[in-house]
Amino acid sequence: MGGGLAEPFTPYQRRLLAFLSVATFFEGYDLMALGQILPTIRVEMSLTRSDAGLLFTGINIGAVLAYFLVRKADQWGRKTVLAVTIAGYTLATLFTGLSTNIVMFAVCQLFARFFLIAEYATSMIIASEEFPAERRGMAMGTVSGFAVLGAVTCAGVVPMLLQSEWGWRTVYFVGVLPLLGMAYLRRGLKETAHFEAVEQREAPFDWLHIWRTPYRARVIQMGAIWFLAYVTAQNLIAFWKDFAMTERGLTSAESAKVIVLAATVSIVPVFLTGKLVDVIGRRRGAVLVFVTAAVGSYASYSAHGFWPLTVAMVLGVYAASAFLPVLTAFTTELFPTELRGDAFAWSNNLIGRSSWIISPVILGNLAEVYGWGPTMSATAFFPLLSLALILLLLPETRALDIKAGAPI
Repeated sequence: MGGGLAEPFTPYQRRLLAFLSVATFFEGYDLMALGQILPTIRVEMSLTRSDAGLLFTGINIGAVLAYFLVRKADQWGRKTVLAVTIAGYTLATLFTGLSTNIVMFAVCQLFARFFLIAEYATSMIIASEEFPAERRGMAMGTVSGFAVLGAVTCAGVVPMLLQSEWGWRTVYFVGVLPLLGMAYLRRGLKETAHFEAVEQREAPFDWLHIWRTPYRARVIQMGAIWFLAYVTAQNLIAFWKDFAMTERGLTSAESAKVIVLAATVSIVPVFLTGKLVDVIGRRRGAVLVFVTAAVGSYASYSAHGFWPLTVAMVLGVYAASAFLPVLTAFTTELFPTELRGDAFAWSNNLIGRSSWIISPVILGNLAEVYGWGPTMSATAFFPLLSLALILLLLPETRALDIKAGAPI
């Protein structure tokens, strides 16, 4: 470790970082798209707030089902799983735009979410294994930063795309062409050296293997932390535009402008968060990010006026993205190579993202009674719970040699 300069990236590492960043760009685009078109979808298809929560819950089932694909990264290899996710997401995005009713829309988005979340998890596993220990956080922060850039791009173009002949469908058609390019470019990817060095693969159908290892407690710990973090991070942006238009009187263009400004301002801090946690450590970085998340989420749904809401959303959008490199670093660094995909699948996709299914429908029903403002501002408590578990349960993993994972 020492105090010398970090070893520069190789040409392949630079190409890999660019590829993973562009791939993750579409996570931000897709997650922002649903929240941006929600007011239009609600009017066109006569959906109540409860229906909106149920819609998000149904779509988010795909994030949990991604468990089955992510865990295959320990068997098929990281490269193969990443190729499957890109191809699958491309097709699901195309068919979303072709949807003729709310059921077809929800099913297509469920599959899109399935492949997209599996792509994100696999990209982060690759990043953790292919970049030097002292710069892993920077690589993950860069990849996560492109998700914010995708969100900015989506928020910026949606008002224009909604005015097109195909309306909200255009939002998904526009995303298909770059995805076809990604499917072509992924041919240059290599399998990670860490995966190739593993001598014994998990048996194909041994779904409970990790629960018979000493790492089972860590899976539960990370699953609980992800679950609590997602309650706020997943829903903050998803319901905000509807809140701004129905409870604060902003127009569609004004609310989109708030999100664009907030996401634009937060891009650089998100990029820098990965580097920051390489310098100060994962635990101290978690304090900064999760306290900011609590403040930002509360203010985003309690402030009044264009500029106060914009400032609040800067904090909220930043924290909703910056927590990803922090928790991803913990999740990938705590487990050995032969269990890394399975551990990420269990803790993030199956346990953690089950919050994506449970929380939207609960919040949607509460919002029918209390409104989006009081309901969503109360979720500010969840980042603090996540932080408490991190400080109580997790060791520092900065610059750790991840081949064997952190000591039990």
